[in-house]
Amino acid sequence: MIFVPAVQPRAATTPLAWCFAFVEGQLLLPEADNATLQPQPLQGFDSLAVARHYLGRLDGIDCWALHLSAEPAGWRRAALRAAMLQFPDALMGVASRAAQVLEWDRAHRFCGVCGMPTDLQAHERSRKCPACGHAAYPRLSPAMMVLIWRGRELLLARSPHYAPGMFSALAGFVEPGESLEECVHREVAEEVGVTVRELRYFGSQSWPFPHSLMVAYTAQWVGGEVVPQEDEIEAAGWFDIDALPGIPPRFSIAGHLIRDTVEALRAGRAG
Repeated sequence: MIFVPAVQPRAATTPLAWCFAFVEGQLLLPEADNATLQPQPLQGFDSLAVARHYLGRLDGIDCWALHLSAEPAGWRRAALRAAMLQFPDALMGVASRAAQVLEWDRAHRFCGVCGMPTDLQAHERSRKCPACGHAAYPRLSPAMMVLIWRGRELLLARSPHYAPGMFSALAGFVEPGESLEECVHREVAEEVGVTVRELRYFGSQSWPFPHSLMVAYTAQWVGGEVVPQEDEIEAAGWFDIDALPGIPPRFSIAGHLIRDTVEALRAGRAG
């Protein structure tokens, strides 16, 4: 599936559309058991639409993000994270984009500088204040993720909000004036008290909870004993690659990062 982003539709819209409709932050899915999202007429949502934004085309079919006042008959609400587990990568990416565009639109109806109502711009994804000219674009919060390895062991940690038994790589938001690499070293020192070297870029993922860009690395342990940061890390430790605890599913970059690193270490390649 190929997605081509755009701000405005072409002159002729497609008769069916991918409709990423949300009610109170939850994605709407067909009510029938095990039914997933499929292209359908956009008109079925028009009467309930509070906001509507064009996203582009997925495999030649128009995509829309819609904020509805209530779910129409035949539809049910689902948590976005759970819904995304069902989607192929391309569809998951557009759903993520839809959620973030709607959240940006909701949060910037009024100017953050002078408080005046803002106007949606037709030529770009922005809202502009007619009084002071301040423009608000969809917000992205860059965050790093790092999986530390030592021989055949991985350093995994869990935060208090994780599902029971779930561990993952370390992660944290980039601070002003900080590079991604500097963020990795700082967060590792703060969260578990160790030092690392040989940072290697793994990949990135847009993460709509609420508007993060996750940038993932692997790194080799240099020294230090694991000391979990109070109030941030509930537990942390070294795990042999053949005895891992519960880890995130592959739909998240953490799931890919951990599994791909395990395969590399088993094959004798450095993480």
